[in-house]
Amino acid sequence: MMDRREFATASLAAACLAAGPGGARAQDAGYPNGVIKAIAMFPPGSGADVKIRFYANKLAQKCGGTVLVENKTGAMGYIATEYVARAKPDGLTIYIAPGSSMFAAAPVLFKTLKFDPIADFEHLTTLNYSSFVLCVSSKSAIKTIPELTALMKQKGTKGSYGSIAPPSVAFGETYKSKFGLETVEVKYKDQGPLIADVINGVVDFTCIDIITVAGMIKDGQLRPLCMATANRLKSIPDIPGAAEAGIPGLDIKNWWSVSVPAHTPKAICAKLETWFNEMALEPDTLKFLFDNGSDPMPGDAASLKALLLEDTKNWREYARIAHIEPV
Repeated sequence: MMDRREFATASLAAACLAAGPGGARAQDAGYPNGVIKAIAMFPPGSGADVKIRFYANKLAQKCGGTVLVENKTGAMGYIATEYVARAKPDGLTIYIAPGSSMFAAAPVLFKTLKFDPIADFEHLTTLNYSSFVLCVSSKSAIKTIPELTALMKQKGTKGSYGSIAPPSVAFGETYKSKFGLETVEVKYKDQGPLIADVINGVVDFTCIDIITVAGMIKDGQLRPLCMATANRLKSIPDIPGAAEAGIPGLDIKNWWSVSVPAHTPKAICAKLETWFNEMALEPDTLKFLFDNGSDPMPGDAASLKALLLEDTKNWREYARIAHIEPV
């Protein structure tokens, strides 16, 4: 029995024989026949933008062409995602993005979707994943999740935590629901004020992207208690996963993926999938990911689709527990 890649190769060969030499060049051999645009939902210079540019540079090396990053920010990534969904399906527009939020969580984050997270895209493969981390001030006496839980039970509605994004709320509210806590969520629009308030004890704790606070943790301003993932990240082995720390049934991964518009030729999709999976475990990729608090997550189109369907169900549950209101 042929595996997926062998099947794709056989199908491509058949298509090329049917179409003749010109058809082969148009579908595969001539790709990329133009500049590839990697669409970024984040502003230039941000940590996530740096990650996209790293992969874009790697792709340029693989394909021998030009890959430019085009930033389309705003609306929590909605603008960039819709742009890709409506782009010409020629393989020259790709989307390197946190699929966990822009595809799996999209149905619960937005009241109206002008794109279908599954039908409007060819989802090629996963790339990596990171996590949010639960932190307290280093000035706090709290050093473990059981100690924090005891304090929050004691404080009741006088206890508080700072949130800044849907995964932050999902993490915080799921933690609260596990132990029947009445801790009050304090919403922040900007990371700076949130981090300052945690460090100074204005709020008791926060659930925030590890990449954002890695420097503060290293400098000793924040004390991490656990990750939102069930297990430790290989890139951050010193911080326990949620299960080990004492929060069972919590496993929120911020996974990244590569997608292109629906109806992009299968031969091009297969080539992109191969290139991204080749770069996924290369030494410089691993170093880059580990330096940025991320673990590699190579896959393929089939495993990505299964993950997307599973995580979409998970986000419906997170939204129910956290009372996340779509915008």
